[in-house]
Amino acid sequence: MSVNKADIESALGEVQDENMGADLVSADLVKDIGIDGERVSVNLVLGYPAAGYFDELKQLVREKLVGLDGVGEVEVKVSSQIKSHAVQQNLKPLKGIKNIIAVASGKGGVGKSTTAVNLALALQIEGASVGILDADIYGPSIPRMLGCKGQPESIDGKSLEPMIGHGIQSMSIGYLVEEDTPMIWRGPMVTQALEQLLNDTNWKDVDYMVVDLPPGTGDTQLTLAQKIPVSGAIIVTTPQDIALLDARKGLKMFEKVEVPVLGVVENMSIHICTQCGHNEYIFGQGGGARMAEEQGVDFLGALPLDIRIREQADSGNPTVVAMQDSQISGIYRAIARKTAAKLATMAKDHSAAFPSIVIQNN
Repeated sequence: MSVNKADIESALGEVQDENMGADLVSADLVKDIGIDGERVSVNLVLGYPAAGYFDELKQLVREKLVGLDGVGEVEVKVSSQIKSHAVQQNLKPLKGIKNIIAVASGKGGVGKSTTAVNLALALQIEGASVGILDADIYGPSIPRMLGCKGQPESIDGKSLEPMIGHGIQSMSIGYLVEEDTPMIWRGPMVTQALEQLLNDTNWKDVDYMVVDLPPGTGDTQLTLAQKIPVSGAIIVTTPQDIALLDARKGLKMFEKVEVPVLGVVENMSIHICTQCGHNEYIFGQGGGARMAEEQGVDFLGALPLDIRIREQADSGNPTVVAMQDSQISGIYRAIARKTAAKLATMAKDHSAAFPSIVIQNN
């Protein structure tokens, strides 16, 4: 008895993509099915980077198909194809950047910048081309976290070349001023600087631009929402009630300016004693997950309170690259995959598909 294509599709419809939360068929990930006697080949194309998930997904598909009558050998190919997604209605994606993801928090001290840097590095390890923009003009920390020193080059005297750290393209006001120089600027100067750092940098084929926002819901956030094409935002919080209170404000702000919230990341969720292994919820338990459920957004993951995360970020060698095979690095990579997968479910940008219409009077 030979197997047919409908049988294969039906079986693939029972295989779930854990990052998209949907089966392979309904998520439109199955691009080709080949049948040659008892030999079946399946080609899956994901809309997000997931190098660390490919092998697991291949195994799930093989196990499902080998159980069918008439199927002997199964070959599964998995790849990623990252596309540009829709942004605010009055804006278009920037040249050289497919998607911009804002990383925000309602208040300071919740580990937002550390999360942003490790998220960017995780997206890169999963197979994407990544950039990071340090939008915290008053307290730039990305140069130190990426281990980048010196000033960016300007080949044409008008634009800047991005600084490269651990393979990540980056730009920050921190590259242009001394580390201990305070930025004593009013709001309009800050927002102008942010726009220049983004628009006057020669970004090169970036799949995801991670924007590390300053805490709060002030001028910088408003500029980002009104003038910069953002595909989605992530809210970083700790489980502490006072942090969650402000995180909700940040989430509501993005909703009001029509920027989709991709999900919530809970940082410092649990402390594991390095001496005895005792688990302790120093800042409370499960607050980020509850907030995500209450607000109807995805909970992307929880990160531990671990001294190594702080030490590695301070030394310019963040956890995702310093301890690639560690459990913590695995959590960052899982968050990166879920974030990009959530974005992949959203509307694509089709502005480039439509030609400009020019009316001439002859």
